[in-house]
Amino acid sequence: MSVKVSQIDESTWEFDEEGARFFLLAGTEKALLIDSGMMTKNAKELAEEKTSLPLFLLNTHADRDHIGSNDEFESFYMNPAECSNYYHGNHGSGTIVPVWDGDVLDLGGRPLLIIALPGHTPGSIAVLDEKNRRIFTGDPVQDGRIFMFGVQREMHAYRHSLLRLQRFADRFDKIYPSHGTCPVKPELIMELYEASGKVLAGEIPGCRAKVFGKPVMAYDAGAAVFLCDAADE
Repeated sequence: MSVKVSQIDESTWEFDEEGARFFLLAGTEKALLIDSGMMTKNAKELAEEKTSLPLFLLNTHADRDHIGSNDEFESFYMNPAECSNYYHGNHGSGTIVPVWDGDVLDLGGRPLLIIALPGHTPGSIAVLDEKNRRIFTGDPVQDGRIFMFGVQREMHAYRHSLLRLQRFADRFDKIYPSHGTCPVKPELIMELYEASGKVLAGEIPGCRAKVFGKPVMAYDAGAAVFLCDAADE
């Protein structure tokens, strides 16, 4: 699996495997891998080529395109609301170290604030690197395809999360998502809020599509494409 590595600054790296991204953040005492790829199985090894600091893993959520190298770690940070998705849905292994909304992980001179973003999945979280005015959002805030189909995903909760995230918008300048364009501007948050409202109101026509063999409805809302449950599912 070919992974493109880009250095954002002297202590931040982006790993792109053509469809899914994960990130490495280093402080003065520790380093944190945000997600572990999709097809990549050696994310820890790749990260350790960039830093000699003690390395920890955090998952923004437990969808399979974010946990590809989790087996390399005995434990990892994750919101416990993802347990069903991780252990049962994706047959993951290892021990979850809980992180909750409002928790701060300090890498040494680099505090990272955890912000809960339920909706895309119940335990989706963002990581706010306020010192560097960046936020890493996983899947909920992006301009690509946002998966909103299946029992674990809920559009109303997603929209509440966007409104709450908007309250933090004066604390970051750039958003680093796992898919789509990277980085994107904070204005995308409210663009997604307005667009998702139009999807709920039936103001945007959908077209049938298939994702992993499952029938879905795709709504091109401009800011992103929302993939939702098919009407007859």
